[in-house]
Amino acid sequence: MTSAESSTSTSASTSASTSASTATETSTPTSTDLVPAPRTVDGPHRTPFVFATGTALAAAPGTEGVARWLRTVVGTALGRDLPPGAAGADHTITLLIDPSLAPEAYRLTVSSAVEIVGGSSAGVFWGAQTLRQLLGPDAHRRACPDPEARRGVPHQVIEDSPRFPWRGLMLDVSRHFLPKDDVLRHLDLLAAHKLNVFHFHLTDDQGWRIEIKRHPRLTEVGAWRERTKYGHRASALWDERPHGGYYTQDDIREIVAYAAERHITVVPEIDIPGHSQAAIAAYPELGNTDVIDTTTLSVWDNWGINPNVLAPTDNTLRFYEGVFEEVLGLFPATFIHIGGDECLKDQWKVSPAAQARIKELGLADEDELQSWFIRHFDSWLADRGRRLIGWDEILEGGLAPGAAVSSWRGYAGGIAAAEAGHDVVMCPEQQVYLDHRQHGGPDEPMPIGYVRTLEDVYRFEPVPPSLSPEAAAHILGTQANVWTEVMQDRSRVDYQVFPRLAAFAEVAWSALPAPAERDFADFERRMTAHYARLDALGVDYRPPGGPLPWQKRPGVIGRPIEGAPPNV
Repeated sequence: MTSAESSTSTSASTSASTSASTATETSTPTSTDLVPAPRTVDGPHRTPFVFATGTALAAAPGTEGVARWLRTVVGTALGRDLPPGAAGADHTITLLIDPSLAPEAYRLTVSSAVEIVGGSSAGVFWGAQTLRQLLGPDAHRRACPDPEARRGVPHQVIEDSPRFPWRGLMLDVSRHFLPKDDVLRHLDLLAAHKLNVFHFHLTDDQGWRIEIKRHPRLTEVGAWRERTKYGHRASALWDERPHGGYYTQDDIREIVAYAAERHITVVPEIDIPGHSQAAIAAYPELGNTDVIDTTTLSVWDNWGINPNVLAPTDNTLRFYEGVFEEVLGLFPATFIHIGGDECLKDQWKVSPAAQARIKELGLADEDELQSWFIRHFDSWLADRGRRLIGWDEILEGGLAPGAAVSSWRGYAGGIAAAEAGHDVVMCPEQQVYLDHRQHGGPDEPMPIGYVRTLEDVYRFEPVPPSLSPEAAAHILGTQANVWTEVMQDRSRVDYQVFPRLAAFAEVAWSALPAPAERDFADFERRMTAHYARLDALGVDYRPPGGPLPWQKRPGVIGRPIEGAPPNV
């Protein structure tokens, strides 16, 4: 620190009435630029709080983790040490917990000092995220670009709380593996948007991504495929390089701990009984050996719905109980996702062993056989204090009493589950599948699925108006889903996810009016400031004007998904 900076900072820290002009050269966004939008704002007023060298930080019991995050992330980004200070003192950021507030609610007061009060440490953390946005784009960098700068935050009071307790993003790392550091970065991006659930899609036909010590071939064999389809499954192009990777159990512990520091719950997904070819390739006895020669199967190198499903045998149950035992030791989340979607039952229909199982259990058909599979693990998880959640196909054949549903095939499954008293996470593909295209133009990379623009996502409503009040209370919240068949690396994931995740985050957090009444023009205006934050975070988002030259479609033939409307 130069002597000039020390002198300037000392002067600033001795006056609570630093003029607005003092901070003009480092002016920052106001609460009118926040994303997601807060519930109430008193202000902003012209007089700024100056975030200068002398700014201190006081953390009440229970807020130490937030204080650590402010120092290591925001303080580092702006070149400020944030030394310990006295609670409530001028030029000090004070962190407090008030149990009378809802757990994730917060009140941010900016005057000659800053006070963040939350109903829990999570509420304090979300308030700290709001302060970070008010401090400007540089607060989102990894290092300080200008140590001499002083940043002013206008005096104001922001009171805020989330609409839903489940505000999530599902990331598929099976189709294209993302290294651990990319996953950690993704958690930072979720936190910056006040999202609090990371649904970690760890297994599928195209790859098994989590180390299971008692079954080492799951990663020795199941984590690797010989080649990869390039683009949509209709494409004739291939990447002939082997593709794969997995997270060690220590990697998983690190990811879970990193998420917890950001008040994000990691919900793992282990797919059963469909989407299991990678597991069957590693352990052929898991498949329907009386129907096909499972020893010839390899990890799938194509996209779509795979016919190879788990055999409904005691051996399969014991195998996956072992898998889940290790999973529960790594993930403290209440919910464990078991997939359950797109389970083609053709092999069961012709398998003597599967048909004998149906008869033995007194089941009506193959749908009830899948239900039996799901119910087994619902009870198994419940006995260990956890809850099962699966895609809406788990409704077929009857749903286990304690199970929750991720409603992806539109709203219908979620409506049926909620009306039957089951908890629901709304994630309909027509609205919040971010692998779908953002625009219908010919330059969009790797075209797939429906066109869903930024405005389409902003007008998404997670709670169908047809639900009764009792059923609506079962909507835990919502999540956006990111399937990575056409996303071969971090940059492509960024392009598909952003800026639409910002719109989704506002839907999940803010108290918005009905979709038709939402002020998308104001959201676009606030996004002008938010794009600068995304730039500082290094996000390769889709610009409002369309893809940049290096983001454009590289000549890969792509086709819309079957059944998509003609405008796609």
